[in-house]
Amino acid sequence: MKTLLHDLPAASAGTQRRVRSLHFGAGTSGRKAYLQAALHADEVPPMWVAQALIERFTALEAAGAIAGEIVLVPMANPIGLAQDVQGSAFGRFDLGTGINFNRQFRHLTPAVIAALEGRLGPDLAANTRTVRAACRSLLAAWQPASEAEALKHLLQSLAADADLVLDLHCDNEAVMHVYTGTPQAQALQPLAAYLGAQALLVAEVSGDDPFDETLARLWWELAAHFHGRYPIDPQGCLAATVELRGETEVSPALAGQDADALVAALCQLGHIDRPAPPVPAGCPATPLEGVEPVTAPVSGIVVFAKAPGDWVNAGDLVAEIVCPLTDTRTPLHARTTGRCFARSSRRFATRGMRLAKIAGATPYRSGKLLSP
Repeated sequence: MKTLLHDLPAASAGTQRRVRSLHFGAGTSGRKAYLQAALHADEVPPMWVAQALIERFTALEAAGAIAGEIVLVPMANPIGLAQDVQGSAFGRFDLGTGINFNRQFRHLTPAVIAALEGRLGPDLAANTRTVRAACRSLLAAWQPASEAEALKHLLQSLAADADLVLDLHCDNEAVMHVYTGTPQAQALQPLAAYLGAQALLVAEVSGDDPFDETLARLWWELAAHFHGRYPIDPQGCLAATVELRGETEVSPALAGQDADALVAALCQLGHIDRPAPPVPAGCPATPLEGVEPVTAPVSGIVVFAKAPGDWVNAGDLVAEIVCPLTDTRTPLHARTTGRCFARSSRRFATRGMRLAKIAGATPYRSGKLLSP
């Protein structure tokens, strides 16, 4: 294992933060997988799973089972990790700008298209190398304006030439679920199945350029742009966001189970030279446009009738909101049928607050599809 420490530019005098990346493997096959934990820094389960992955990758490397490279960033956001506000962790948004740490990564497609003109040919593998070189060059020229931008620049640069990118997160209260691009749903269905995901949510463009989508979307956009002229692999980078249940799900048993599932997926995708376990039956992919965000039309005490993992039929009671000022009770009924895969841990709602998410099969939403 090789350890690299990456210093971020100081946000103010007398401060310095750093990111650690761990590099496993012989680096001889040309294949690369990249995994990072807790880009939303108040999500602890991914960091705990990363500890279990370190043990497994170390043993696999010693056994000669990693011919390529596996890069693991076990703590992806030291900025957010330090944002403790009067005893409450605040790692989802940059306090300086209010911007979500998992939004506004660099969408490189237009600049890469311009850089590739006249440089591509009939060889698919050669074109893949040319695309990755163009991405590295463009990212190297990026001059981040802030510490948070520098963090995003670093993480995107570490992952830009990877064949596989897994961004490990968790939700508030949730069952295991996975987000990926629609063109990659079939290729990454085994990953979701190994993890025991109860929802596999897909979209071509979810909005606001999250980390995993920024890295993968480039490839299917390039393939479409150069179609009929030059071959580009639309799956040049398989990428997904893995939501490791809820934020309190921190235990040795779960971490070991999830690390084993991720190793199984890496075997199945050819990044670890070990036989992959049989792929279990998994959930079907459903469109992110079909997710119903159950929101509070009024403020009050939240009493849930459905929990993560429950199947919900259209018309079912999901929650009730009780106003402590007037005693009024407002029932919230599902408009769609599907799996309730996440809900808020807060039990007092403000008007407009998202309370739960249901994975429906029929798309009906458009625009920005992710939670803020």
